[in-house]
Amino acid sequence: MVHTIQKDGTSIDCVSFGRGSRPLVMLPGLSFQRVKGAAPALRYMYREFGKSHRVYVIDKKNEVPEGYTVRDMADDTAYAMERLGLSGADVFGVSQGGMIAQYLAIYYPKLVRRLALGVTAARVNPVMEEAVNGWIRMAGAGDYGAIVRDMLLRMYSGQYIKRYGWLFPAVSRLTRPKERDALRFINLARACLTCSSYPELDRIKCPVLVLGGMEDKVLTGEASREIAGALGCELYMYEGLGHAAYEEAKDFNSRISRFFNE
Repeated sequence: MVHTIQKDGTSIDCVSFGRGSRPLVMLPGLSFQRVKGAAPALRYMYREFGKSHRVYVIDKKNEVPEGYTVRDMADDTAYAMERLGLSGADVFGVSQGGMIAQYLAIYYPKLVRRLALGVTAARVNPVMEEAVNGWIRMAGAGDYGAIVRDMLLRMYSGQYIKRYGWLFPAVSRLTRPKERDALRFINLARACLTCSSYPELDRIKCPVLVLGGMEDKVLTGEASREIAGALGCELYMYEGLGHAAYEEAKDFNSRISRFFNE
């Protein structure tokens, strides 16, 4: 099911699926792809969660203003959750979605029962600055193929690239967003560089699970370890995997599912 929540002259889309009774809110990372258009893939990729939960994948605003921040995204997510009647939800955020999820747990604690953070960060680091600023420059130049190639090389493991790298040129050629989608991507990418939740992590009181990739070339594996260290929470690091551990690791979703069902 697709839900559309009106806010600030634009809208926030949400896709829901699953036969469980408990709410699980999923917050995806930075992408050209919108949640609404990816509904079938999301239902398939996260079908395990639908066994125990009613899953809500909440997107960012359809029209993203200049100067939009991760904190603004958290406020919008809270607004959408309240309009959907969701509280005390299990929340899973990956990459930029994990940044949003941290602020959500800090400022809207009643909305979050348990929190899973996948390959994310609580503050900007040099590796993150280099990667994100590179994507912003490429998007500004209209070189979307270069963005996709750079993302694929930074995110996936060497083994994955060796096996599927021959597909990368085709994926790059097929990626050509509309002008307004390109501007939205740039503003969302810039928002990543506003993340600074680290000094406030001690305000998160719910149980937290952090999952990271040791070879993360987008945010670094140290960023995941840093969050877990500040929270004193459970941490699992995937050796040999990077930022796309959430796709490559076969047990990624099952680890989160067990955590939410404890």
